[in-house]
Amino acid sequence: MILTRGARITGAVLCVLLAVIVAGWLDWDLQAVDGPGRLWKSWAGYYEVRPSVPPTTSADDVMLLVAYVVAAVAALRSSVAATALVATGVVTLAMRLPGLWNIGEAPMDAAYSDDLRTRAVVCAFVALAAGVALIITAGAGRRPPRDFSEATPGRPGRVAGVTAFLLLGASGALVIAWEIRQAVRFPESYPDRFLGGNRVMQALTDPPPGWSSALVALLCLYAGTSALGRAVHARPFGMIAAGALLSAGVLGVARAVHYDLLDHFGDLPVEEQLTVLTWLFEVVAGAVVLIVLARRGIADTPAQPHQGYGQGYGYPRPGVFGPPPPSQPPPGW
Repeated sequence: MILTRGARITGAVLCVLLAVIVAGWLDWDLQAVDGPGRLWKSWAGYYEVRPSVPPTTSADDVMLLVAYVVAAVAALRSSVAATALVATGVVTLAMRLPGLWNIGEAPMDAAYSDDLRTRAVVCAFVALAAGVALIITAGAGRRPPRDFSEATPGRPGRVAGVTAFLLLGASGALVIAWEIRQAVRFPESYPDRFLGGNRVMQALTDPPPGWSSALVALLCLYAGTSALGRAVHARPFGMIAAGALLSAGVLGVARAVHYDLLDHFGDLPVEEQLTVLTWLFEVVAGAVVLIVLARRGIADTPAQPHQGYGQGYGYPRPGVFGPPPPSQPPPGW
């Protein structure tokens, strides 16, 4: 199915609105935390960085900003506009929903001003409404292709599908394994790790860390299995999952480089070695999946009507089969 022109424009406007909201929070952080370098170090978790004002965003917001811009362009030009809007809407709902009960909690009250928290609640409601509107727009604005020459949504190729399945499936399993390890090591932090509370730290506009990890794991597993089946929706969902993996992996590798973990890799405890290897794998997996799924998919073009020749007059009549007229008509033809 293909989106109508009105649905494409509506979807692009909604994506731009979401991008503006995220860009506004990022701009506030850049000014409050004294520049991009200090903000980056705060996102990466450098121990020596203690900003006077805690950031309201994380690296996930940069990933979302890129996703919104790409989705806006896809809504206007791509054959997978409908699935791109659905994927963007679903991820927006999942990312912003915890803010409805987290922003007013005591930890947020202690870290952020009343004005910031009020703005965050308003932005959360707007983002959730825009996410729902994206899904509705993608569903209500679909239409069948007019003819066989019109571009239809492209599916991942066979090699791209298998590659995405293997890398995203392994990444999802790794994220789940580390969450289980967190539960074993710090059982007292649950359920705050998933729902928010006094035992976890999170940015003002972002979901709790456990919630975010669960979302990434589900995205990886869903997009990976969809890619194996070469479903149309595997491309946008897989690219968002890959972007989240790449973002987390880059921050982890930056932290490993900063603290010389790579130079002293052999001296690290086994668990820290596995952590560093996980960061490296996330970078590779995210980058590879983005590359293979960003390529133009194989379009499902409707079959052309078979044209045959009718008998007696030699004129082509669709769907009527018969031998073509001879090149040299016999006498009396």
